[in-house]
Amino acid sequence: MTNSQPPLPQPQLEPAGITFDQYAEFTPQKLELWDGYLGYGRQNQLGFHLAVLRNMGLLTAIRHTQLSLWIEALDHHLKQKLETVSAQSEVAEAMLNRLNRAMEDLAVVAEYLEAQ
Repeated sequence: MTNSQPPLPQPQLEPAGITFDQYAEFTPQKLELWDGYLGYGRQNQLGFHLAVLRNMGLLTAIRHTQLSLWIEALDHHLKQKLETVSAQSEVAEAMLNRLNRAMEDLAVVAEYLEAQ
C-alpha cells in the first residue's frame, strides 16, 4: 500500500461521485466556520471544494450563481492563461481581441437572460 495522495476530484457538468480515498483525504475531520469560511483551521481546502463541486455538478452550481460571475471568472482565468503563452505578439494580440469580443457577447447574453 502506498502513501500517495489520491488525485484531486475533477468536477463534471453533471453530479458525480468521489472515491472513498478522496473522501478520506480531502474532507476536513471537523468542519467549522472560520472567519466566514467553511473548513478547519489553515487546512488547504482545494480538494474539499472540488469534491463538493463534483458531487453538485457544475450545471447545478451555475444555476444558483449569477451568470455574470461565471463569465467574469472565465474572462479573468483565460486572460491569465493568455499572458503565459509564448506566442508572437501579433498572435497573442489577436487571441486577446477575440477573447474580448467573445466575452462582451457573452456578457450581453447573460445580462439579457438574468433580466428575464
